[in-house]
Order: sequence, then structure tokens, then C-alpha cells
Amino acid sequence: MTTVRIYVTYKPSVFDPQGAAITDSVNSLGHTEVKQIVVGKFFDVTLDENDLDKVEEDVKDIAESLLVNFNMETYKTEILEEKA
Repeated sequence: MTTVRIYVTYKPSVFDPQGAAITDSVNSLGHTEVKQIVVGKFFDVTLDENDLDKVEEDVKDIAESLLVNFNMETYKTEILEEKA
């Protein structure tokens, strides 16, 4: 089994209202050194598969078919765990 984390965030050109609000709140707490906070989401997907090429292919299909809105978002993946 393999567990992969899929990180989804706004593209740099898309305004992140939640991130802007959090940044403003952090600044109002006196942390003016914080210039930007980006908000995103992640999905941990566990597959009953050990072939990393197949895992990569499956995760890409899942992300691009369902989890990511390519008009506004981008994604990256990270393998968290591999079990024989």
C-alpha cells in the first residue's frame, strides 16, 4: 500500500481571500514581518498499490479529474508512506 498527499492551492495569479484575511489578522496581532499566508487543502490518498509508476498515474488521474479546478488551482503530490 502507498499513501500519497495531494496538495491543492490557488495559482499565484488568483486572489486568495482567505489567505489575505488571515494575513491581515496575523499582522494585526503585531506580526508585521508576515507578508503573505497562502491557504490550501490537502488530500491523503491510500492506494492498494506498490508500483510507484502506477501510483503516480492513478493519483494524477484522481487529482486532475476531481480534486483540482485548473482555472484557479494547481497541485503537487508527495509520497508519505510505502508498505509492502
